[in-house]
Amino acid sequence: MPLIAVIQNYVKKNNLLKEQEILDAIFLASVLPGPMAFNVVVGVGYRLRGIKGALVCGLGALLPTFMLVLGLSIAYFRWGQIPVIDRLFMGFTPAMVAIVVSAAWSMGRKAIAGVPQLIISVAACAVLVGIGGFYSTIGIVLGSGLVGWLLFRDRRIIPRKPPKPQLTVQSPPERQSSTRFLSVSMLPIMGLLTVQPALVLKLFTTFATLSLTLFGSGYVFIPIIQDLVVNSHSWVTNKEFIDGLAISQITPGPILITSAFIGYKAAGFLGALSATVGMFLPPALLMLVGTYFLDSLKNSTGIKAALEGVRPAVVGMLIAAAFVVSQTIPPYWASAIIFTAALVAIIRFRVEVALIIPLAGLVGLALY
Repeated sequence: MPLIAVIQNYVKKNNLLKEQEILDAIFLASVLPGPMAFNVVVGVGYRLRGIKGALVCGLGALLPTFMLVLGLSIAYFRWGQIPVIDRLFMGFTPAMVAIVVSAAWSMGRKAIAGVPQLIISVAACAVLVGIGGFYSTIGIVLGSGLVGWLLFRDRRIIPRKPPKPQLTVQSPPERQSSTRFLSVSMLPIMGLLTVQPALVLKLFTTFATLSLTLFGSGYVFIPIIQDLVVNSHSWVTNKEFIDGLAISQITPGPILITSAFIGYKAAGFLGALSATVGMFLPPALLMLVGTYFLDSLKNSTGIKAALEGVRPAVVGMLIAAAFVVSQTIPPYWASAIIFTAALVAIIRFRVEVALIIPLAGLVGLALY
């Protein structure tokens, strides 16, 4: 959301697009699957300079974060087993749970407006916790959309105004430090360019399929990605997966950039690149195609009604994600302190997530 605010502010300040064109891009990104903020970037770029504009804007938004996560991933797999580093990451886990809970709280206040939405949310949480897996997620999205269409299609739905989050701009020193960090901690070239064509292709297809079922917050995907990459494919361990989520939250990009961390562990640099492209490219292409059908999407009562069912389901899936991550919290009193402090800081004082994670790591370093 902060990225959307930056885009709105910059485009309006420089008179690059009309206000309605920006709002149309946000609307499309909220209707289509995929990471919302990244899709808005692609949509604005397309409005400005067509396909070339979409490509440049998309790369500009994703490439610095990808390089930063790649550098942190290299460092993690080289030095992550040092006791000091382990304690640092132990502090990340309860903070991650607090972040997911706060996301569910924020979205739930808007999406759950009555008993039907509450039932949808509880049912989605129960299915994901009790059954889990990729197909359960697809069933939840399709089922909640159908229920929303049946329940709400005959009522007049007032269009939601796009969110106007607080403007946050990443400071230049952070990106400069990531560049210096990469120059110091890069592994030998052969380690980065591990070539396993079948595995690289599998990473792409897996994350591409996942990306096309994402509606709402990226936190919803935590249980699904965990089931696939930990239990089904064994690309990372459970601890590595949670640590990868924490690394993605340290960076200024979306949480789904965790795909780079997972891909690097599985197949080196090409694996990281393949997984990241698979996660972000298909939704971006849908965003471009959706521009041609913008009017019909914007005025469709059926789509709006379906989204009224999907949104509370997403809240339930977020709660399930918090439950999954909470099972990996270290069983110490320090965990409760970190979780509570992080939750209060986010909900009450609106502290940025990018600050919460490193602070939690430092507290974990001192208390565990």
